[in-house]
Amino acid sequence: MQFLREELSKLHGHHAREERRHDSLLLWEERERTLSSHSNNKTFAFLKPEALQSRVAGEVLSRLERKGFAIKQLRLHNISRKEAETLYTVHKGKPFFQELVDHVTSGPVVLMILEGSNAVDVLRKVIGATNPQTADPGTIRGDLSLSITANIIHASDSLENAKKESSIFFHDGI
Repeated sequence: MQFLREELSKLHGHHAREERRHDSLLLWEERERTLSSHSNNKTFAFLKPEALQSRVAGEVLSRLERKGFAIKQLRLHNISRKEAETLYTVHKGKPFFQELVDHVTSGPVVLMILEGSNAVDVLRKVIGATNPQTADPGTIRGDLSLSITANIIHASDSLENAKKESSIFFHDGI
């Protein structure tokens, strides 16, 4: 009788392991379906002059890659006044417009097109609030900047704006 109990116990243990393995496989498949249900799309961003001056460009790019973004295009560029005014047209007439244009034209920037799942929204969360003083710790702006104008990084706020903004700097846009 003891022999039969031991054999049944072994058999039950084998089945339990198989069930756990099957459950793990189902969870993995569900995770993959969830991840793939979010469309992979592209967005536009650039590192502002202070990111290069303060030597944090590499850290910012590393954070973006660790978050899962693929860098599809990357280019060092000096933004012209015309490009800056086109980029920030939505702010024309606001008190900070000229300061913003002057700032982004004050030195080289790093232009980039990033690709990832739900790219626009995820990137906006990773960089944090526009005002670094209210940005959450752990975000790029929350950790690396103090000024609302010199806030390390610009990122498009919608897919439509990503297309418009990227086309200013990249012939084929996103």
